[in-house]
Amino acid sequence: MLASVHVFGQTATPTLKSVLLTQLRSTHNKADWFVPANTAVEGLTAEQANWKDGSGNHSVGQLVQHLVFWNERQLNKFLGKEVKDFKGDNNETFASVDKASWETAVKKLDEILTGLEQFVEKADDKTLAAAAGTIANISTHNAYHTGQIIFVRKEQGSWNPEHGVK
Repeated sequence: MLASVHVFGQTATPTLKSVLLTQLRSTHNKADWFVPANTAVEGLTAEQANWKDGSGNHSVGQLVQHLVFWNERQLNKFLGKEVKDFKGDNNETFASVDKASWETAVKKLDEILTGLEQFVEKADDKTLAAAAGTIANISTHNAYHTGQIIFVRKEQGSWNPEHGVK
């Protein structure tokens, strides 16, 4: 038996689609239990995005590039586009940014995350059931790296605690 749950201001019987959309949106642009990616990167300059703490941690820019890389690959797979096997080193996905590539990466991340939400919204039950585990993992992956972004920003002194994390 499914219980009613609170989903962004509504009480409704959850469906697989509604749960996955809630997960995707909470890691994209709808603050819920934690700060979403769009808020985590908002207002950063390329210089700030490239800052590193000197301990081997990734910069915010590198984390965003990594999220763009993996989310875009998975979205393209969902959309039936050809995606070649990745034979590289995952470290290659953490690319540095300059002013132009930082602005592009932030925009692209938003577009890709929107695309994932649109895929879920349009998917039939069979397609959604087959993709559900991957979509849940995408949300977990995005939440993890968004937390890293906020941690780096807090270390840097560029995080505004009014955005959700003190």
